[in-house]
Amino acid sequence: MGKNKSMRPTLDEIAIRGLGVIDNASISFSPGFTAITGETGAGKTMVLTALGLITGAKADADFVRTNSERSTVSAQFTVQSEFIDKVLDAGGEIDGQTLTISRSVSAEGKSRITLGGTLSTVSKVHELSTELIEIHAQSSSLRLSKAGVQRELLDSYSGASKVFAAYTATYRKYEDLSTRISSLRKESATSQKEIAHLKAFVDDFSATMPQHGEMAEIDNEINRLGSVEEIHTQLSAALNLLDNDENGALSALKSSKKYLDPLQQKDLALDSHIEKFADAIFSLEDASSELVSYLTRLEADPSRFEYLQQRKQNINALLKKYGVGADRDVAFFEMIASYASAEERIADLSGGAERIAELEMELKQLFVEMRASALELHEVRMTAALALSKAITNELAALSMPNSEVSVQVTALDLDDVRSYSSSGVDEVLFLFSPHTGSKMMSLSKIASGGEMSRLMLAIEVVIASQSPVGTYVFDEVDAGVGGKAAVEVGRRLAALAKTSQVIVVTHLPQVAVWADNHLVVRKDQSGSITESSVLTLDKNDRLREIARMLSGQEDSSTAQKHAEELLQLVVDAR
Repeated sequence: MGKNKSMRPTLDEIAIRGLGVIDNASISFSPGFTAITGETGAGKTMVLTALGLITGAKADADFVRTNSERSTVSAQFTVQSEFIDKVLDAGGEIDGQTLTISRSVSAEGKSRITLGGTLSTVSKVHELSTELIEIHAQSSSLRLSKAGVQRELLDSYSGASKVFAAYTATYRKYEDLSTRISSLRKESATSQKEIAHLKAFVDDFSATMPQHGEMAEIDNEINRLGSVEEIHTQLSAALNLLDNDENGALSALKSSKKYLDPLQQKDLALDSHIEKFADAIFSLEDASSELVSYLTRLEADPSRFEYLQQRKQNINALLKKYGVGADRDVAFFEMIASYASAEERIADLSGGAERIAELEMELKQLFVEMRASALELHEVRMTAALALSKAITNELAALSMPNSEVSVQVTALDLDDVRSYSSSGVDEVLFLFSPHTGSKMMSLSKIASGGEMSRLMLAIEVVIASQSPVGTYVFDEVDAGVGGKAAVEVGRRLAALAKTSQVIVVTHLPQVAVWADNHLVVRKDQSGSITESSVLTLDKNDRLREIARMLSGQEDSSTAQKHAEELLQLVVDAR
């Protein structure tokens, strides 16, 4: 099953400063389908550039606005608990359910990116952003021609994550065991020396058996036992001053409280101060009682003290002999981990040819399991490929490409040859495309034009959206090369995609823009700059004028406005 729309991340706002023609601008987004329109050169594509920087695209000094020291972009997303954990694991920070990603590019081309205010790396943010936002322009749609991307799309559609995970787990076991056997073969000449070293390590470690966190506990107890006399003297003196019956601090405080008690209920403001004073006395009494209790339990233990010092010395000696690296805590942790695997390693090395033969039998059995798992994955992909081919072809028909056809081919390599296997299985996945009846099926990179690729990408996104975790899709030039009825259908399919994800479209076609739930227009001022006031959310009347402008270039034309009304009503009737 796909993810519920409400469970997906959503883009709430982007802020842009010093980027291309944009001096400064802040744009708020709503769920559903948002159209961004405006005259040529008004900075619409800079919005896509900003989002590209946020998702880890390559930074370029040419992005920086003339006479600016740097470009800065930031985006705010609303994210859910599952994604919050991923951000925290990546070292980022979250404010409630709000994630802010910021990127700056200096005039020298140096880039800096933060994840929730914490400095991060472009690669980390890019990896996370694959579930946040997906950007499609004619150039970025070319990624669809890559075999790896096509396989990922098919797997996403199949919903066979458990089958894929089972195969991957078996494949990793096979790879690990293969590496282990290869290592044993290479090390056979030096195995006796390593066995002797490992046995000495196991003997020495077993004699002491240090535990995780033990050193900190030993240090604390040594400090306490070594300071028993000092603690007793100082603590007794403090308690004497605090709780002496005649002139102790607590006695004085209790006496002063007797003068305050009669003043209760004379003034509400004074009552609160008296209550705080009384609470402070109670807290001090509790602390005093706890210190007395601690003092009564405190006693010297010379034998325990001597034992701990000796144990600390033994652990340090073990660490000095077998620990690796300058970081004492890391070396201690790794030493304990080495002990846990030492017996297995000794068994591997001691077994010689017999051990290798035993492991090779295990490897053969693993290959049988991996082959069966790969075959199951192949069959799932074959079934999904037929369904995906039909679904995409149907979507293309709805996008005014009725004679186009997509065929998703899955070819299994030799299942009996271990060289056929990779972390993704044994399948080669290829999307073939025929633009019209009678034309030969060819790979996307060889036949699909820019406009065809854009609509093909849209068709695929609509089909796969229910299975994808992506929260926001951004399209630029998805309507390239289309008009009239085809443009209306592009808008209709974008609206369909917006039922499961947030959709943002930069468009110059009114037939697409009328389908939007929200309509933004970007305008430049007389100086050619884009500022805060240049990105407007249109109301009903302003939207009508903008659609009219897009239709005829004359927003005040009554004929154009009538046509705009017809287009808007078409959408209302269609829904």
